Amino acid sequence: MEVQETEVQTDRVLTVPNLLSFLRLLGVPLFLWLILVPKADGWAIVVLIFAGVSDYLDGKIARRWNQISRVGQILDPLADRLYILATLLGLLIRGIIPWWLVAVLVGRDVIMGIVLFVIKRRTGLTGLPVHFIGKAATFCLLYAFPLILLGAGTGTLADICRVLGWAFALWGTGLYLWAAVLYLEQAARILKSQPNLNAATPTG
Repeated sequence: MEVQETEVQTDRVLTVPNLLSFLRLLGVPLFLWLILVPKADGWAIVVLIFAGVSDYLDGKIARRWNQISRVGQILDPLADRLYILATLLGLLIRGIIPWWLVAVLVGRDVIMGIVLFVIKRRTGLTGLPVHFIGKAATFCLLYAFPLILLGAGTGTLADICRVLGWAFALWGTGLYLWAAVLYLEQAARILKSQPNLNAATPTG
């Protein structure tokens, strides 16, 4: 099973990839405010586009310039998950997407959060190797949401965006669930191969 290079290459915190991830995090509350308060959908879409482009760039730059860091390994997936959650909630509250899509995607993340918590408790590891399918799923969803938001309007352009947006959303959801299965397989192998730190630690 192919995974992307995730070995830490630098201890630096102030790197271009980490800066992009941090800016992406700052955009999460901004997006929610834009879509729910003034309902400035145009600017909300700009924020989502920035999120998608920066998500691609920070990984590309980190691998190209050997800037994969522990901080980046935490910030990047955190920003992805928060953007997806914020977008789902915003579109759900606006009545643009159905509740079942939110339930499927959020439920998947809850399950993966529990799995990562178990791995951290038992082995001390803080994450799983990033798989291409997981990144592809995130890209599909980050591209789907702006299109779905554009599709909430009227006219030919809105109709086209609605069809493309839902195509990306359904494809991304399928990949998201597939990636979860692959991550669960990784987690099972790690739990079998790594020592149980809690069992090895004296209780006093």
